[in-house]
Amino acid sequence: MTDSTPPAQQEDSPQLKFELMQADDFDKYLLHSKKEILFILRAMRDKGSLITVYFNQGNDFLLTTLLSIAADGNTLLLDPGSNAEMNRKALASDKLIFIATHEKVKIQFIVTRLENAEFEGRPAFRAALPDTLLRLQRREYYRLTAPIAHPLKCVIPVKLADGSTASVETTVIDISGGGLAVMAPPEGVEFETDHLFENCRIELPEVGTVTATLRVRNIFEFTLRNGSRVKRSGCQFEDLPGHMLTLIQRYIIRVERERKARETGLM
Repeated sequence: MTDSTPPAQQEDSPQLKFELMQADDFDKYLLHSKKEILFILRAMRDKGSLITVYFNQGNDFLLTTLLSIAADGNTLLLDPGSNAEMNRKALASDKLIFIATHEKVKIQFIVTRLENAEFEGRPAFRAALPDTLLRLQRREYYRLTAPIAHPLKCVIPVKLADGSTASVETTVIDISGGGLAVMAPPEGVEFETDHLFENCRIELPEVGTVTATLRVRNIFEFTLRNGSRVKRSGCQFEDLPGHMLTLIQRYIIRVERERKARETGLM
């Protein structure tokens, strides 16, 4: 087996995509049931499905297949990659993202650690059964990075630490029909994972105003080029009305048309 350009990267070229990191759009495709996860993994084992394993923040990868699943369902045995250096790096990694396609369905899961093992007298990797598995049958929503020149704003009614309420304006980083990512509000604002915010407003230039209920799916910090630390929050739309979804789709189409026009020199 050779570790060249991985199938998952070819499929998502030019930019590798880890839907597991976009839980605000893909949360409903996550499986949490051990029984369901084992059913899919056993089917992949039986078919010899090729799996690409990414690590070192997605910069390194190796190709593998599932060799065996323990009788208790708690442990996986995997075929090592063909490159000894990549195998060494994989064993030293504390987060590995597995991506495969099974019956035309994209499968993703995360393993926190690999260990050396044996299978039928030959080297193997051992890993714990993942707690969750993403089974993505189709790409439901296109995610648009908000224009820098004309930033989108989302006004969120929040509860302050003293119990009072206020409207906080946040900058939208990206948006899709499934949700959006925003710069998290400043300290002192109750903005935690799984919080629900009703009557949030997003002004879409030349399209209209979207009023929606947002559920916070994830929050993490990252560093800007100037060295400052900021928080990004992925939020999922809850029961978004059809006419609001239409506004978002109309806005995305308009922005993409303008971008293409600029690239071709028509604007």
